[in-house]
Amino acid sequence: MKKLLITTLFLTFIAGVQAQELSNFMNRKPIVSPEIVENEVVFRLMAPHADTVKISGGFTPSVKMETSFGTMDVPGALLMSKDESGLWSITLPLPEPELYTYNFLVDGLSMNDPSNIFLQRDGTRYLSVLLIPGELTANYFEANERGNLHQVWYDSPTLGLNRRMYVYTPYGYESSNSSYPVLYLLHGAGGDEDAWSTMGRTRQILDNLIEKGLAVPMICVMPNGNPNQQAAKTNLLPEAAFDRRDPAKRNLYVHSIVKDIVPYIEQNFRVTADPDHRAIAGLSMGGGHTIAAANEYPGMFQYICPLSMGLWGEQTDIDEKLQGLKKAGYKLYWLACGTDDFVWESDKNLDTKLTENGLEHSFYVTAGGHTWANWRIYLNTFAPKLFK
Repeated sequence: MKKLLITTLFLTFIAGVQAQELSNFMNRKPIVSPEIVENEVVFRLMAPHADTVKISGGFTPSVKMETSFGTMDVPGALLMSKDESGLWSITLPLPEPELYTYNFLVDGLSMNDPSNIFLQRDGTRYLSVLLIPGELTANYFEANERGNLHQVWYDSPTLGLNRRMYVYTPYGYESSNSSYPVLYLLHGAGGDEDAWSTMGRTRQILDNLIEKGLAVPMICVMPNGNPNQQAAKTNLLPEAAFDRRDPAKRNLYVHSIVKDIVPYIEQNFRVTADPDHRAIAGLSMGGGHTIAAANEYPGMFQYICPLSMGLWGEQTDIDEKLQGLKKAGYKLYWLACGTDDFVWESDKNLDTKLTENGLEHSFYVTAGGHTWANWRIYLNTFAPKLFK
């Protein structure tokens, strides 16, 4: 009886503590961060025991940093202020419309904004997101008519792996009997099959363009461009050994696109299976894959869009490859790059070689560097040109 009484009193005490904690939590003023107020944005972080808190992101002044690619501009950090309750904050002028990522530096330790549920994964790291509305970012928000994003597993005999890719189907796909053209959209180094949909806002951009009648309804296939991976690292799957310097494995992933991915899509989705209804595009490493796919399989893709990637070093067979592409024919060759990009010279080399070989093409030049800010703009720009 005594034990039962003690147990009852203990449980009553715990229940009371929990109720008090819940009450305290519910009565505490919530921390809003980021908060857009007219022409300013406020960031806040509760860290009463921290000595210094800074914020760093795409909207903070940049600083020069030496990297393996040379000197690059990277975001600097701004010091935040602390009040007597331990709440750190900073008020900044509202940045230009864009999608920005940011993080806090708490006594030198990087952390995300715990009050912000909008996060993006960039390879092996997560970052908080600030999305500023405006004309530039209009297509980065949700459209009224939204397509679906499928996670698809397929066998790749070329690579000897069962692999995952993302497949976007436009609004109305499931309820119609129509066949659709396909854009094969490739990510850059450090990315995976999730990169274009998460950081590139591909579904939102295509949804908006299609809803506005600016782009043809299309399927968009976003594979994993790392030939040793079954899927993104977040799946915790083992990775195969892969020596990228082995000449026998040159363009192995490119071969897998044509031999494994395209056939799978054309067998499992309602597509128009001919070159006139195939497009290929990619950024950085994926731009290199795009160039290689067009050169190795001339005529396979009628729309070719390498982004932030051109020709590196001496390629003795490039004229022969481009002449083969010219002979096979294509409808659009559209390259794009920022003038501050470390690959700018390589893009100019590709532009020169295309001109020398008589290949009609467009060279879309922007300011800025090797960033998602540019790659989202490029998708917004070239997607309306496809399949027309």
